[in-house]
Amino acid sequence: MSLLRSHRDFRLFWIGETVNRFGSATSSVTLPLVAISMLDATTFEVGLLTAAAWAPWLLIGLPTGAWIDRVRRRPVMLAACAVSGLLLLTVPVAGDLLTIELLLVVAGFVGAAAVVFQTAYTAYLPTLLDPADHAEGNAKLHGSASAAQIAGLGCGGLLVQLAGAANALLVDAASFVVALLCLGAIRFRERRTDVPRRAGAIREGIRLVARDVWLRTLTIFGAVSNLALMGYQAIVVVFLVREAGLSAGAVGSLIAAASSGGILGALVGRQVMRFGTARALLVCELGLPTLALLIPLGGSSPWFYLVGAFGVSLGVVGGNVVKATFLQSYCPPELFGRLTATTAFVNYGTIPLGALLGGTLGQTLGLTPALWITTTGVPLAGLVLLASPIRRRRDLPTHRREAEDAAHQGAAVPGTSAASSRDLTA
Repeated sequence: MSLLRSHRDFRLFWIGETVNRFGSATSSVTLPLVAISMLDATTFEVGLLTAAAWAPWLLIGLPTGAWIDRVRRRPVMLAACAVSGLLLLTVPVAGDLLTIELLLVVAGFVGAAAVVFQTAYTAYLPTLLDPADHAEGNAKLHGSASAAQIAGLGCGGLLVQLAGAANALLVDAASFVVALLCLGAIRFRERRTDVPRRAGAIREGIRLVARDVWLRTLTIFGAVSNLALMGYQAIVVVFLVREAGLSAGAVGSLIAAASSGGILGALVGRQVMRFGTARALLVCELGLPTLALLIPLGGSSPWFYLVGAFGVSLGVVGGNVVKATFLQSYCPPELFGRLTATTAFVNYGTIPLGALLGGTLGQTLGLTPALWITTTGVPLAGLVLLASPIRRRRDLPTHRREAEDAAHQGAAVPGTSAASSRDLTA
C-alpha cells in the first residue's frame, strides 16, 4: 500500500516539506529579482546574495551535525521553520529602508536556519519510516519537491509582477507556517538519544567520511558538482533578463519548465535502481548532465536553456534519490546527523564558492562566457565517479559491514588504499 495512503505521519511530513519547497522555490527567483529591480544590484552582488544563503554550511555545518545527533530532531525543525518565517517578513516590512546589505543579512540567517532544518530533516526521516519504505519515501519526497519547485519558480516571477518583489517573499514566509503546523501534528515521537556529548563528535563524522571509500567518493563528487551547478545558477536569472531579454514572469516560467525534469528524475531514479544502483548513479550523474552545455546558447533562443536545464534537473534529482536511499541503509542511525553535517559541509560548502565564482566571472568576462565556463564543469564533475570503485560495480553496498567484508575478501572495494586515493583525486 502506498505510503501516502497508509502512513499518516509521513503524509503530514510530505505535505509540510512540499509546501516548504514551494515557498523556497519562489524565493530563489524573488530574491535576485528584489536585488535587480529594487536595488539595481550588479551581477557580482546577485552572486554574493546566493553565496550568503549557503555560506552557513561552511560556518556552522559541522557543529550542527554533532548537536543534531544528541537531540530530538522534530523540535529543532519546528524552531527552524519559525525563525525562517520571521526573518523573511523583515524584507517587505523594511520598505524604503531595504538595502542590499539588509538583504544579505536576511539571506545569511535564513541560510543558517536551513542548515539546522536540513540536518535534522535528513536524520529524522529514517526514524519515521521502516527501512523497506526508504526508497519509496525518498522517491515521493524528491518527486514532490521537484513539482513544488516547478510551481514555485513559475509563481515567483508572476508574484513579483503582481505584488511587487518584496511582497512576493510573503509566500515563502507563509510556507514555513504550513510546514510548522504539519510537523506539529505528527504523532510519532523520537526516543531520547543515548549519544553523549563529547569533544570528538565532529572528528568522528569527518573520519567516517574520510575513511570510507563510498562516502568519500560521493562527498567529493557532490562538492565538485555543486561548485559548477551553483556557478551558473547564481547568474542565470540575470542572464535571462539582460541577455535573453525576458520579463520576470517569463523567467520564472522558463526556469519552472526546465525544473520539471526533476519530477521525471524522481521516477527514473527509483526505476533504474532495478538495473543496479551503481549503474543508475552513473547514468544520472554522468550521462544526463552533459546537456548543461546547451544552457549558454539560451541567449539566442530560450529553448536551448530549457533543454539543457531540463536534462540537468532530471539527472540531479534521479541521482539524489539513489544516493539518499543508499545512505539511509548504509549509515548507522546514531551517526546520521554527523554524516549529514560532514558531507553537507563539503558539498554545500562549495555552493557559496560557486556563486561567487559565477558572479565574479559574469562581472569580469560577461554573462555568456561565464556560463560556458561554469556549465562545462557540470558533466566534468561526473569523472569523480568514474575514478572510483563505483564504475566496477552493479550495485552500491547496502550496509557498511558488507563493504568491509568485501574489502577483506579482496573484492573490488579498495577501502582506503593508496590506489583508491589516487582514483579519487585523479
